[in-house]
Amino acid sequence: MYDFSPTEEQKELLARAMKIMEEEVYPAEKYIVPGVGLPDEILKPIQQKVKDQNLWAAHLPKEIGGLGLGNVFLGLLNELLGSSPIGPRVFGTAAPDTGNTEILLKAGSPEQIERYLKPVINDEIRSCFAMTEPDVSGADPTGLQTRAVRDGDEWVINGKKWFISNAALSTFAIVMAVTDPDAAPHERATMFLVERGTPGFDLIRDIGVMGDYSEGGHWEIHFNDCRIPAENILGKVGEGFKLAQMRLGPGRITHAMRWLGVMNRSFDLMLDYAHKRKTRGKPLAEFQTIQNFIADSAAEISASRLMTLHAAWKMDQGEDARKEIALIKFYGAKILNDVISRAIQVHGSLGYSKDTPLEAFYREARAAHIYDGPDEVHRMVVAKRFLKEHKNKMNNELTVAHSS
Repeated sequence: MYDFSPTEEQKELLARAMKIMEEEVYPAEKYIVPGVGLPDEILKPIQQKVKDQNLWAAHLPKEIGGLGLGNVFLGLLNELLGSSPIGPRVFGTAAPDTGNTEILLKAGSPEQIERYLKPVINDEIRSCFAMTEPDVSGADPTGLQTRAVRDGDEWVINGKKWFISNAALSTFAIVMAVTDPDAAPHERATMFLVERGTPGFDLIRDIGVMGDYSEGGHWEIHFNDCRIPAENILGKVGEGFKLAQMRLGPGRITHAMRWLGVMNRSFDLMLDYAHKRKTRGKPLAEFQTIQNFIADSAAEISASRLMTLHAAWKMDQGEDARKEIALIKFYGAKILNDVISRAIQVHGSLGYSKDTPLEAFYREARAAHIYDGPDEVHRMVVAKRFLKEHKNKMNNELTVAHSS
């Protein structure tokens, strides 16, 4: 039986998190610097309060400084944190660092864990993940063109990456590069740890995108005869795709968890304004069109939430949740955009202005249809899995029939 209820301990943690969100995070939003986030003099004291409340880096196991309370709890927590664009950063669960720490934890050597993982967890340094390239489909990492060639005790990397989030604030990048172009498609690439400042690691430009809240920009990076020590391999040669999949699955569900927070906050703003705003002598809340907006949003948010927590529950059981994650990635992205759009419509010109967070939510939300796999790819994955499962079921039934 599915059970998404928090334990008493988890309820207490969630209550503490909500208190910090209401008293510290929401009031600090007015200090956000586009592309940079909160200034350190505002950010660091709030982060310390999170650490003092034992809420820091909840996605990681206890032995490395996290909470280790499972994916369902992570979903319930991120539902709160996602209601603010700075919530994840304040609580030590911001992308791309979260995914990078998970890879380092599972594939990093003891030296790499000391040099890179622990400082990132403590928010002493930041990181980025360099996989997407300008000349090949971002949805098909088997076509990567960036090459890494072994030269004695070093690897030499050449190639181009783009839309690399947080690159401007990062101390190092995890870079996907092809090490054996003749290998099977999923065994061609390897991951490397490349520190910024290494000769040949060139930040070309910050690509302007919709939205104001992304920290560190979205950079185009060129690697020109970039030499790194042989020990900077992350994992083993040829494991790049395997490690990327390990990172992207949890990353996608974390996005869906945070979207719930944005949906809920947009929904609350819609309800509040529907009560306050009057037209033709009565509140907006008394008009059927507005009531339809509210009812549709409530149903869809509930569906997204249950789908997300169900996928998290399957992960906690050690089951394969790739189909469920793909489902919530494209379904949640649609509901996210729809709910914000309705909230803006209820607010009218006010919703289009910067006097509420809705217009910024809307611009940020458009990318949800694209990053970590476009909707079309996830739909294809879901359909193929259902078709395969159905075919296997039919074959099994035929086998049973013949044997009887």
